[in-house]
Amino acid sequence: MDPLDGVLPTAVPLLKRVDEVLSLAGAPPDHHVWPSIRRVCLLPWDAVQAVAALRPDDLSDAALELRADARSYAGIAGSLPAPDVWSGEAAEAYDASRRRTASHLSGALDSLDERLEATADVADALIDWMRQTRSDLAVTLAEVLTSAEGLSLSAETPVDPTAVRDAQAAAEVAVRVLETVANSYDAALDLITRSADLATPSQT
Repeated sequence: MDPLDGVLPTAVPLLKRVDEVLSLAGAPPDHHVWPSIRRVCLLPWDAVQAVAALRPDDLSDAALELRADARSYAGIAGSLPAPDVWSGEAAEAYDASRRRTASHLSGALDSLDERLEATADVADALIDWMRQTRSDLAVTLAEVLTSAEGLSLSAETPVDPTAVRDAQAAAEVAVRVLETVANSYDAALDLITRSADLATPSQT
């Protein structure tokens, strides 16, 4: 169990309460939670569920399998037989084709094995990002649970849409949660942008 799985059950009532207050009472018009809501396009509980759904262990074997495939391509490329004593135009045509095939499989900048290695690097980076994202959110949830605002929202009473104090407290909790999620997803977007070339078919 990682830190997020540990703290989430305790945080669920508060997160649902925050969503309920924001939905029924709103937040102060000038509160900085509004840019955070527009940035994430989710209320805190939904945003937290999206992060909780990240399962880095599900990708733990991906990089190993990709690197194994890359080695296989390199092995195939190295095993393509040269013409040796065979000569003439047919031998030259075969050897040119063999070299092109070997280069496509391994060794060239855009060869299949290089692209698999690069994809494995992305898989490792995604695993690291998922773990860091879950850890960062766990820290934030632990902080808001013990904050004055979080404690003030923990009572099991109906939401009063006119309660300015509750709206302010919910907004304070929400902005901390949403900013943590938003910052983490910005990091993921940067990772995806930097690896976009892998989505382009090989031209080798």
